[in-house]
Amino acid sequence: MSLHTCLHDWHLAHGARMVDFAGWDMPIQYTGVIEEHQAVRTSVGIFDVSHMGRLSFAGDAALDLLQHVWTNDAARMKDMQVRYGLICNEAGGILDDVLVYRWPYGWAMVVNASNRLRIVDWLVAHKGNRAVQIEDRTLATGMIAVQGPRAVEICQGLVTAELDRLAYYFAAPTQYRGQGCVVSRTGYTGEDGFEFMLSREMAVQLWEELVARGARRLSRSDPVRPLGLFLTVS
Repeated sequence: MSLHTCLHDWHLAHGARMVDFAGWDMPIQYTGVIEEHQAVRTSVGIFDVSHMGRLSFAGDAALDLLQHVWTNDAARMKDMQVRYGLICNEAGGILDDVLVYRWPYGWAMVVNASNRLRIVDWLVAHKGNRAVQIEDRTLATGMIAVQGPRAVEICQGLVTAELDRLAYYFAAPTQYRGQGCVVSRTGYTGEDGFEFMLSREMAVQLWEELVARGARRLSRSDPVRPLGLFLTVS
């Protein structure tokens, strides 16, 4: 049985074409590939990427674990920085490509949906006696990507952080409507944009507000469009 993101009912109600994607029932497209491609390249589009794995790390030995399993150098990261790297097996084969986030109080990692359970098992197996707590937050949260050249315009003022000042591949713990939220200037589908991670309930509200903002701020022929995963995996 496929897993459902917090936005699953919204996708069905708005005519998305749904497919099984890494064990999740996900929207592959809404209006068509060409139209959706043009939207994210010339204006702005939103993606439900809640199927991607979201892991958090706490404890004194969290850095040591990341240095052991990840190909990049976490020790050189600045607070709030996000870096890309690989998790490999003992022979150097790639298990997954992941993003690691450094916070003043801990670490986080975003992994691909198809590899989430394998990576969690790998981390637990290589934890050893290290004092680190690994938590899989995927099912308790949602993740929304806002991509395209007008992403800053649409997202400005949504959260307490000043998004226009957020550097590329940096993130900020912030608030959306009084609730905790993390926003990062990551993703590359539309060359610029943000990814929001927040509770399942608030993710639905954020998604609907993004669509409403597009209706108010952009022309009727150029709205904020919900987009299918075809654009992110092709």
